[in-house]
Amino acid sequence: MIMEEKNIWQKFIDNFTKISIKIGNQIYLRSLRDAFAMIMPLFILAGLGVLTNNVIFPLFLNGSNLENFQTFGNLIVNGTLNIAGLIIAPVVGYCLARNRNYKNALGAAIVSLAGLIVVMPTTLQAVPVSGKKAVEISGFLSYANIGVTGMFAGIIIGLVAAELFMRLSKIEKIKINLGENVPPAVSNSFLTLIPTIVVLSVLAIIGAVLSVGFNTDLIRLITTIIQEPLRRVNTSLPGFLLIYSVGNLLFGFGIHQAVINGTLLDPVLLINMNKNMQAFAAGHHVPYIITSVFRDTFGMMGGTGSTICLLIATFVFSRIKASRQVAGLSIVPGIFNINEPVIYGYPIVFNIPLLIPFVLTPVISLLIAYSATVLGLMNRTVVMVPWTTPPFVNGFLATGGDWRAIVVQLISFIIGILFYIPFMKISERVLVSQAQREQSK
Repeated sequence: MIMEEKNIWQKFIDNFTKISIKIGNQIYLRSLRDAFAMIMPLFILAGLGVLTNNVIFPLFLNGSNLENFQTFGNLIVNGTLNIAGLIIAPVVGYCLARNRNYKNALGAAIVSLAGLIVVMPTTLQAVPVSGKKAVEISGFLSYANIGVTGMFAGIIIGLVAAELFMRLSKIEKIKINLGENVPPAVSNSFLTLIPTIVVLSVLAIIGAVLSVGFNTDLIRLITTIIQEPLRRVNTSLPGFLLIYSVGNLLFGFGIHQAVINGTLLDPVLLINMNKNMQAFAAGHHVPYIITSVFRDTFGMMGGTGSTICLLIATFVFSRIKASRQVAGLSIVPGIFNINEPVIYGYPIVFNIPLLIPFVLTPVISLLIAYSATVLGLMNRTVVMVPWTTPPFVNGFLATGGDWRAIVVQLISFIIGILFYIPFMKISERVLVSQAQREQSK
């Protein structure tokens, strides 16, 4: 009976693993994950700009001097957050082409960028600097469309335009071959001339129909119908915790948590984080609690599974020499939230007793941080800090210099250590039992 239960459990793990690997290797999701990894430095720079403008400068400046110095951070925000949608479209198109081993990946990126511009609205409502009433203007691109709000539109249009461009480029009958005597750069541009014309023309027709017939545009349509409903589900507290926990569970079976979290959570969490930074930079109400930095700061102390809690528990309470040695080797990377040494060396992978706190400790910490934020005991995350920033330092910086975030992290840290201890003891007993069994053979 026990053997039969083990077989059922093993089959479940195997099937779950296969499905997860298939999701993670899906080419569009993989391209999206690669694209966000490529542009992440821009968001971190935006966080530093917001931090400088709203935390550092106000310490010693005020009035017009403060406003003048804040131009620095405002320009950084304009070149990062405010063009996030414009940046993601060509980058995701490029990553898709690269993952499909398409030779002209830059051509796919150019078509993706042009495609996004093609579907932009031709007229906009804007309030003049010296006025209060909105007026209709033309000949401009709006940060509202090319920035954070337009990120999902940039992703979808970038993927669709690049995919269609590559498929059409494979059709030999529509290629214009100028012969061998023409420079390669000129020849290659003519090879993709018709695919480029077709892709952009199709998008222009869609944009024209929406504008003339329905008084709307594709950016607004994608944001309303796809981006916002998906973001509400994935960044609701239950949805967020469920998806994040599944990703951590996968890591416990040897599959990196980015397979799930990097594809299902990161895009929407980044949108929330970027909107928080924009609001904070403008002095407006910060809208969201659950963001990418909230997850990293309070749910990944020492890395996925908050394993720095396990390391401290090992140093203080473990009597197994091998475990203490692994903890000693893992503590320095763990301070910078790099925990592969402890995950594969302790190990946590396929270690059923330790899988329980590995999955649940971040959930407890995130619930504590969420509750503290809702109760007004801590600021919301408003600064994009690098994920390698050590615990406690990252909490202080991410919340715009709120020392109470350190207290919340410290409480979660202590609870995490206490939660890991009994499961660590069980794991050690299993290891001792297995060693004794091997010796008796």
